[in-house]
Amino acid sequence: MGPVRGFLPASAKATAGRPASGASPLEVRLCRTKWGREPFHLCHPLHLYKDMEKKNLVLNLFKCGCIKFGDFTLKSGMKSPIYIDLRVLVSHPDVLKQAARAYISILKTLKFKRIAGIPYAALPIASAISLLSSRPMIYTRKEVKDYGTKKAIEGMFKKGEKIVVIDDMVTTGASKFEAINPLEMAGLKIEDVVVLIDREQGARKQLEKKGYRLHAVLGLTGTLDIFFKERKITKKKMEETLKFLAANRV
Repeated sequence: MGPVRGFLPASAKATAGRPASGASPLEVRLCRTKWGREPFHLCHPLHLYKDMEKKNLVLNLFKCGCIKFGDFTLKSGMKSPIYIDLRVLVSHPDVLKQAARAYISILKTLKFKRIAGIPYAALPIASAISLLSSRPMIYTRKEVKDYGTKKAIEGMFKKGEKIVVIDDMVTTGASKFEAINPLEMAGLKIEDVVVLIDREQGARKQLEKKGYRLHAVLGLTGTLDIFFKERKITKKKMEETLKFLAANRV
């Protein structure tokens, strides 16, 4: 199933306190079994719609090869049963756009002046977010030029502005501190970091210790659960990956 574009179930027009008259038996059953007696907004068809969008994004990431399973050697030299490469998104504009909209749903809840993309994987993602949301963007350079303006940060900004850092994923959070440093050295204020995937290996706690809030579109545990339920991976592979994540958490 391809990305859902602009579709909102008719049943989303529910009356507060009870399921919409157009809610399907499936929606009502999910309401009763998955969330039990939780507040109504949790089993509202609109909530189900958002879950469907997230599931659709996860499956599209798998389909376009952004998330792979096998035997991989990471940059650190560590062996991993899973490899995430969101640079592939540049070759799949529909999925890139879908991912950007997912970021925007989080950004709408935050207060800031502009976004800052982190090179290299997050640059096309941040660019897509900027174009779809009309939010101004800046980005840091990995290699500062030794000619011309010799800028460490590209784009227009004012000292004292609050910005949101955009990256593709997060593991332990260490690389985020490296990315944040030149931005703060330039006088920018940072409170929030938004990523597409949190590998759930300790980054949230590490960032919070330094005063930053982490927001993730997807957690890797939930992503693995979707892959298993949709028969993209076996239970053995899911358990192997979860065990690896737990053993390498900071």
